[in-house]
Amino acid sequence: MTRSFYDQYKRHFDKFYAKRQTDLAQGAAHELHLREAFIDLLEPIAKDRGWKLFREQALPNRKRPDLTFEQNAIPRGYYEAKDSNDDLDREIERKFGLGYPKFNILFEDTRQAVLIQDGREALRASLAPDRRLELARLLEMFFSYEAPDIARYDEALAAFKEQVPALAESLGRILADAHKRQRAFQAAYAEFRQICQNSIDPNISDAQIDEMLIQHLLTERLIRKIFDNPDFNQRNVIAEAIERVISALVSAAFSRDSYLSSLDRYYQAIEQTAHGLDFTHKQRILNEVYERFFQGYSADTADTHGIVYTPQEIVAFMCQSVIDLLRDEFGKSLADREVVIVDPCTGTGSFVVQLLRRAQLPPPALHALYTERLFANEVLLMPYYIAALNIEHAFYDLYGQYEPFTGLCFVDTLEIAEGRQLSFLTEANTARVQRQKDAPITVVIGNPPYNVGQRSENDNNKNRRYPNLDERIRETYARDSRATNKNSLYDPYIRFFRWAADRLQGRDGIVAFVTNNSFLDGYAQDGVRKHLLQDFTQVYHVDLGGNSRKTQRGQKVSNVFDIRVGVGITFAVRHAERAERRLYYCAVPETGKKEDKLAWLARHTPAPLPVTAESETAIAVSDDPIWRRLTPDARHNWLPVAGQALFQSLLPLGDKDAKSGKHGAPQTIFAT
Repeated sequence: MTRSFYDQYKRHFDKFYAKRQTDLAQGAAHELHLREAFIDLLEPIAKDRGWKLFREQALPNRKRPDLTFEQNAIPRGYYEAKDSNDDLDREIERKFGLGYPKFNILFEDTRQAVLIQDGREALRASLAPDRRLELARLLEMFFSYEAPDIARYDEALAAFKEQVPALAESLGRILADAHKRQRAFQAAYAEFRQICQNSIDPNISDAQIDEMLIQHLLTERLIRKIFDNPDFNQRNVIAEAIERVISALVSAAFSRDSYLSSLDRYYQAIEQTAHGLDFTHKQRILNEVYERFFQGYSADTADTHGIVYTPQEIVAFMCQSVIDLLRDEFGKSLADREVVIVDPCTGTGSFVVQLLRRAQLPPPALHALYTERLFANEVLLMPYYIAALNIEHAFYDLYGQYEPFTGLCFVDTLEIAEGRQLSFLTEANTARVQRQKDAPITVVIGNPPYNVGQRSENDNNKNRRYPNLDERIRETYARDSRATNKNSLYDPYIRFFRWAADRLQGRDGIVAFVTNNSFLDGYAQDGVRKHLLQDFTQVYHVDLGGNSRKTQRGQKVSNVFDIRVGVGITFAVRHAERAERRLYYCAVPETGKKEDKLAWLARHTPAPLPVTAESETAIAVSDDPIWRRLTPDARHNWLPVAGQALFQSLLPLGDKDAKSGKHGAPQTIFAT
């Protein structure tokens, strides 16, 4: 076969070797010059196979291989040239460290060529003129590459994550072409853009809308098949609207079925793994797919929105603790009409699913909770879809009859409070949002995002501003903070604490969040600590540790979310009949193993019981051995600060109040 391949392209091989010899004889050494001879060899072979060749086309991670080969807009391979003086193996390792694809990529340095397929070296060939068949064999393998079947679920997930950026990039180019050439698509898109501007963000860009379409195209089949829900696109009010735009995209230049067939090897392995599993395990699989998708698809999106899958041990602990607090503090259960719940950032719907399963309600009461008093919001398309399927399937499993979850809204929770929007994407979604706005919420539970803006100032990935909410932060948390730099007070999780306290609107209720726990002892968060104990009568905090920035040298720490900042679970209770403010704290042992912390939570999560039964609560009793009552000091520190008493006895160098001449300001060494 290799001989016939060589004979077919012998003329091009002859030209390559002749030009390369001339270049080297003239002293050429830099890759930008030497690669042209190799590209001239690759181009006719690619053309015969229907592969298009793109020079220095940017990957989603902004890296630019010398060549990208595509067929039907799907990446098929890459080429990267190096200098004659480079250490090729070291350069290959460096490129992979920068995020270059590993599934079918060819490297060469004028002396040898190396073919990497599926992350492993497939062949190495000399480029010496008297060893032409070696190069012919390597190129034959490169252009004959077919992705192997993937039988194992974990391999499929890993491959799916790696391939998503390139697939999303190719879909982006298809959409860009449709924006220029397809009138039907342009008309449908313009209508959808106007809806998005009115519904999601007046400043939403075409790139952000294209992201929604790409997410839908890449994931809706997987969502449908895992849950065996062929009518998903008709049943879901958001999917139905997006399908109208996708339908206008289909043309002679783009076949949806043909394009998605290239994903079969990933999807089939995942779908086959899910086949026959119970609902809980299917939910876990889809949650893992969701996290891997965003890790591969958009690091910026994952960063801004805090994309992370909440372990079920945390979800179960929080949901059961809320149920116990309702019973022990208020004598209520999830069956009571006064209990109205919202998950403001639902992700894949895990908290709502767990509440339904732990409610232990008879069918009529379960139906009333599901249809009247349970709400959830999500602003990213893929998790919104998954949440709809998870929650609706959980209700079907418990109730025995399908009913759409009309409490689920495709909306930015914090944007609802701003009062800027006229509609929310579709009429049905707008009606859902309005019903939620009018609801007397008494329980807020969830896992809000918690990053301070972005990974670095160079990422151009700033969080949105919310004027009304941020003004509330300024007049509460920021006003009562001693810090000069208060930027961290606008972290999303701090915003959600402020929003949640205000959303209860003076009613008795509970807020339960798992968040970054820097507010426990952060200098700028003293105002947050002060107002939490003003807004609520009892606060319970489970410190899950995991802050790698605060560890002593050699100390092993673990984080339940595999992130660097510490994590904690906060339960804040407002009960008007209690005048005394109480604060309880519990630190989960720092063992250096994530699994140990999750196991600790599981041990302290009582089994759900019918509403008439009595059980020992995991939270609300003050003599529970896991809880330690804290007394905040005058500066609103919850935890002891080493050396603080001595430090406060010293004369300050300077003070803002002293500088401004404010009455009662402390004496200082310097006046200015």
